[in-house]
Amino acid sequence: MAKKNIESVAVAGKRVLVRVDYNVPLEPESGNVLDDTRIKATLPTIEYLREKGAKLILASHLGRPKGKREPSLSLSRVGERLAELLGSPVKTTSCCCGPEVQEAAHSLEPGEVLLLENLRFHAEEEENDPEYAKALASLAQVYVNDAFGAAHRAHASTEGVARYLPAVAGLLMERELAFLGRAMVDPERPYAAIIGGAKISTKMAVLESLLERVDKLLIGGGMANTFLKAEGFNVGESLAEDGFLERARQVMARAKEKRVLLLLPTDVIVADEFAADAQAKRVSIKDVPDGWRIMDVGEMTVNVFAKALEGCKTVVWNGPMGVIEFGSFAHGSHRLAGVVANLKGATTILGGGETAAVVEELGIASRFSHVSTGGGAALELLEGRELPGVAALADA
Repeated sequence: MAKKNIESVAVAGKRVLVRVDYNVPLEPESGNVLDDTRIKATLPTIEYLREKGAKLILASHLGRPKGKREPSLSLSRVGERLAELLGSPVKTTSCCCGPEVQEAAHSLEPGEVLLLENLRFHAEEEENDPEYAKALASLAQVYVNDAFGAAHRAHASTEGVARYLPAVAGLLMERELAFLGRAMVDPERPYAAIIGGAKISTKMAVLESLLERVDKLLIGGGMANTFLKAEGFNVGESLAEDGFLERARQVMARAKEKRVLLLLPTDVIVADEFAADAQAKRVSIKDVPDGWRIMDVGEMTVNVFAKALEGCKTVVWNGPMGVIEFGSFAHGSHRLAGVVANLKGATTILGGGETAAVVEELGIASRFSHVSTGGGAALELLEGRELPGVAALADA
């Protein structure tokens, strides 16, 4: 999985196309950036290239405009926030290819930064159209992929462009691959994985893959309901995917066969409706009332999970333990975040936008070994799948 990085290519005086992941949340009315975590994560790569005298052309997508120009998804406000973080101007364009962009790119001076308009305003981006990829490649002399969050997509800017330029990894991409790759190939043991989130359908494959690698598997969030139902527990009106009941039983049987400790919630917070102000109470998993729904894990569950994590040397966590968009049902995720952050001598890797948001909100992100910027990409890597945006880069 080792790839060449920006330190392996000469960039002085060269135009460098850097694929970044600035798919960040914007305030609907003002368009201001609500969370700049992904922007900040690219600063080491940008600063390195500027110091080496490169002329930077940054490219990103934002949202899902489906190949049409959508003013609310313009990257102009993102460019303003980037300029604030860099403490220097960031030029922008009204498109990402064509004469205007060519002129803007070719007139850059060493150390200057140009941010192209939303790549997905063109349908050719997601179609990985060769001509669109060539147009992007024509802007530069070197290609750097620092967008781990988009590396699982074979798009023109992540895979196609690498066919036409020397292609290397940025510092963020390199860090993501180092931490997640080690968890895949050579983790220090005991190795525990905590998997949460709403739906089991999006994470069943990664669960099955992790079973072959981990010593402990802790399952929470809405996806745990399918496992609980498969074990015969009543989950009331909770989200559960009946089409995955048999596969859930197979996962549990495989865990027993491999002597992997698989833990599910033992107590939960239930609510009488799916709402932030719903009536709620803590019950044993044996006592979920008909008509109620599981919204979070209970205190006993967090304590059991904490005990299982004691002494672990590698911990990967993806997906919250409850409905964290409602503050009243974020307690389990918050408590577990504190547990993982306080583990001594462990490599702690956190992936997924929602999970990252939990530790950012608590102000403890710096206490994790690595907070991944890519939810889907991290899951696919842990699943053992090849990421097109990574495969396209030059091998070290």
